[in-house]
Amino acid sequence: MTIEIILVFSILLITIVLFAFEVFPVDKIALFIIVSLAICGLVNPEEAISGFSNTATITVLALMIVAIGMEDTGVISTLARFLKKLHILPFIILLPVFMFITAGISAFISTTAVVIVFIKIISEISKRFKLPESKLLLPISFAGILGGSCTLMGTSTNLIVNSVALNLGAERFSFFEFSLYGIVFLAVSIVIITIASKWLPGEKKETIEDEYKIENYVTSVVVTENSSLIGKKIEDTFLFNNEDISLLKISRNNQTNNAPGRYMTLKKGDKLLLLCNLDNLMRLNEFKGLDIHERLNVSETVYKLEDVEEEEKDNPENLGFAELLILPGSVLIGKSLKEIRRQSIQNATPIAIRKRKNIRNTRERLIRKDIKQIALKPGDRLLVEIPKQDIPRLELLENVAILQEHEIPTEKNNFKKSIAFGILLLIIGLAASGLLTILISSLLGVALLLLSNCIKLTDVYHRVNWQVVFLLAGMIPLGVAIHNTGADQWISDQLLMVLSGKSNIIIIGLIFLITMIMSGVISNNATAIIMTPIAISVAVGLELPFKPFILAVLFGANFSFFTPMGYQTNTLIYGMGFYKFRHFLIIGGILSLVLWILGTFMLSSLL
Repeated sequence: MTIEIILVFSILLITIVLFAFEVFPVDKIALFIIVSLAICGLVNPEEAISGFSNTATITVLALMIVAIGMEDTGVISTLARFLKKLHILPFIILLPVFMFITAGISAFISTTAVVIVFIKIISEISKRFKLPESKLLLPISFAGILGGSCTLMGTSTNLIVNSVALNLGAERFSFFEFSLYGIVFLAVSIVIITIASKWLPGEKKETIEDEYKIENYVTSVVVTENSSLIGKKIEDTFLFNNEDISLLKISRNNQTNNAPGRYMTLKKGDKLLLLCNLDNLMRLNEFKGLDIHERLNVSETVYKLEDVEEEEKDNPENLGFAELLILPGSVLIGKSLKEIRRQSIQNATPIAIRKRKNIRNTRERLIRKDIKQIALKPGDRLLVEIPKQDIPRLELLENVAILQEHEIPTEKNNFKKSIAFGILLLIIGLAASGLLTILISSLLGVALLLLSNCIKLTDVYHRVNWQVVFLLAGMIPLGVAIHNTGADQWISDQLLMVLSGKSNIIIIGLIFLITMIMSGVISNNATAIIMTPIAISVAVGLELPFKPFILAVLFGANFSFFTPMGYQTNTLIYGMGFYKFRHFLIIGGILSLVLWILGTFMLSSLL
């Protein structure tokens, strides 16, 4: 083993640890990879930035823009809207139908975009028709992943595997090259998940107050000059002997009394720190002579705003609450609660944040963390207070899913919807027929969407998931470095020593299993970039066809079912709070095991 191989393995190991523990955002990790590889001399400067010009990266970017156009014009919503009419079906039939439709759409449109729309639809029909939302979301996510595995343009992983394999001398996959295998995987998975759905959690009968634990607020108010409280002792006001309101401390003339007594007289300018529930918080808005300044929830798992400096002027009767799911690419990502409050979010006032749980976001860690440092990430949920008439304006927020029962969908332009759908069919037709590559056909689709004004570049800049673009741009040079240093050949030599004399089933099964396990810990795209050169090297060493090995990596990287971290859609539904890690580990684990055995037998038959 050479020094170069040791260096590339060290960088690879550090990368996997950073991904697994979410130490930094994926785009930042990707930049670290590029710099590390270049400084260590493992790639030349041109190779270090080759990921930004790679056909797979540009194709993924173009398809993300197409997905934005399909969502904005209402194409995805229209394709999924008739699901609302299926609520009359028995659940045992409804679930497979939902999964089949999700998979069918995901085969041609970004899986993440499709699942995001279905999250909104399921949330709505769950409340309207009392369908179990928690029984549908995880199957929908899994179905989206499986559907995306059926065509070359279904997921970015498929495009990455095809691109890396092509650069290493393999033949280009056609549009429907592996669709038959994908359909078999989908059919088996629908049966398994339908049976296993009875172990998914039941519907929580909680109100939004229960969900966010907003019954306990710490509220800071100031006694104004016209207040009826001035000159009164605490025992003579509603603040005394009230089970729903507790006076915690009083600040006066820059001095704080942490144990105000009952005989203390209130004065103009006194700042009172009160503990009260949501109902009394709303009543304080109506009470003349009190100016609400700041809110801080004392729940252990939900954090409230502090340092609020503006008055609450809205009539409480006109206020509503909206629950926002933060999606990749949102402008709110990375911002703290204090920063969000200072910027306009469609006249909405942020009230609470619910953090997506992961290895780093344990409850104890979050409690110890300074509230000013807590920032939004994809999968987090934001609770906002907003005048009811302004709720439709939340639709204008980019890469934010609205999860609340008062949502009023904006009307879509039917003419643009038809044009966008026609462009989508054109992209699929040109790519499937082989007349144009997926790269050229997707770029043509973007150009037509822009010309027809179905999308605007100013919107695209804000809504594209640049983290994925930077991830690909950073991981592709790592794949180049693995090949340049001979690390892939070294790994394949070690595997050949182990696999020598073994049957084809064991060889394919091992490649499939290693890829699947890696994809559950780190990004599926990163897994594909790392494993594709290794799989091809093993095929060369054994003098076997490339195709089964490449497909083992393709499907193995996509099938990230047993953890919520491997695939973006799993992360999003995990952040909604219905599921625990064990639901992915058990149900996703069983599904992964069955698909691994099935895939091993199917792909080994090609050898």
